[in-house]
Amino acid sequence: MLSTVTRQSVGPTRQADRALAPDLARGGMLLLIALANAAGAFNANAPGVDPSPRGLERAYNIFLFTFVHSRAFPLFAIMFGYGLIQFARRQDQAGASPDTVRRLLLRRNAWLIVFGAGHGILLYSGDFLAAYGIVGIAFTLLLLRRSDRSYRLTAWYLGLVAVYTAALSVVVVVGLLRNEAGESDRAALPTSPFPSMLAESYPASVVDRLSEWPVNTLTVLPIILFVWVGAWAARQRLLDQPGQRRGLLRTGAIVGLAAGVAGGLPMGLFAAGLLDVDPATSPWVKLLYETSGLFGAIGYACVFGLLAAHLADRSHLPRVPRALVALGQRSLSGYLFQSVAWLILVPPFTLALAQRAGSPTFLAAGCATAVWIISLIAADLMRRAGHRGPAETLLRRLTYRRTKKGSQR
Repeated sequence: MLSTVTRQSVGPTRQADRALAPDLARGGMLLLIALANAAGAFNANAPGVDPSPRGLERAYNIFLFTFVHSRAFPLFAIMFGYGLIQFARRQDQAGASPDTVRRLLLRRNAWLIVFGAGHGILLYSGDFLAAYGIVGIAFTLLLLRRSDRSYRLTAWYLGLVAVYTAALSVVVVVGLLRNEAGESDRAALPTSPFPSMLAESYPASVVDRLSEWPVNTLTVLPIILFVWVGAWAARQRLLDQPGQRRGLLRTGAIVGLAAGVAGGLPMGLFAAGLLDVDPATSPWVKLLYETSGLFGAIGYACVFGLLAAHLADRSHLPRVPRALVALGQRSLSGYLFQSVAWLILVPPFTLALAQRAGSPTFLAAGCATAVWIISLIAADLMRRAGHRGPAETLLRRLTYRRTKKGSQR
């Protein structure tokens, strides 16, 4: 019989109770996020691209827009939605009341907003945590306990996005053909400046981030739709039981990645200087790559599900997947560690590597990979020592804090 304390809530998930695929996805996702954010930091613009590439930099620009930019971010949101349902399900199975589950989720997401504010103002204004906190609160209040019928609407949503993406593709192709006929001039690559990465002092960078961070947070709030997709996947246990869904995951991986690459390719060729785009078509090319990113993210999630299904057949995880899982279980700490790294490596008042580099494109890629590998090793060392990530530990303590005398975190 469960005690009164246990019925109120349960504590953090035991390692043995965690599904493999979501942690693999989070660990791998952090490499994509590192590549995206490093590109933005070193080039001091969003989405993060060298507007005047040369040689192999052209190929890397194509890679960024087909596999990284607007692909890592939706994957992050999908996994966030998946985690919300996992959290609620675990509490329900432990006997917690719906009010307790709602209270814990609201508290956890409220603290995410606080984490995001500190992160966005002090370290990196391209923060997603505050937006996830806001979306998490809205999701908890409006969507968490909805019926299966409500969640089936995600299929209609994905269908509408697919139709919209196809329509965008037609508009882009027509615009490109018109430009091939020589009717218009070439447009400039659409980017937004990143002033905080060019600030001459840390206080000045904080002042810049005070204006950058709120705008960034507001622009990414529509991720609630991506979170909804992730929540639907969690209700179907697509990544909890990937071995039973291999066919669906295989189809999702092939179709999703193909759509993501096809939708991002025009923007990648544009950014590489290999495709002339007129000013009227340029916004549509940008919108196509951004919209198709959802399908690329779904493809990535399915790939990690297939990898988990393959690894589940083994008695012991190989070293690299084990480290990926460890990092996925400490993804919040890994994410914040990256932002500390960019603050140390990039701005003029620290190491100023962006100004010293002959090619900021490849230096950004190298630093992103190195920072991710360091976080991978650190996470595996923490796993061996039996330690959770520092950010995860703090968030859990705040979420499960004592609410009244005699209760348990």
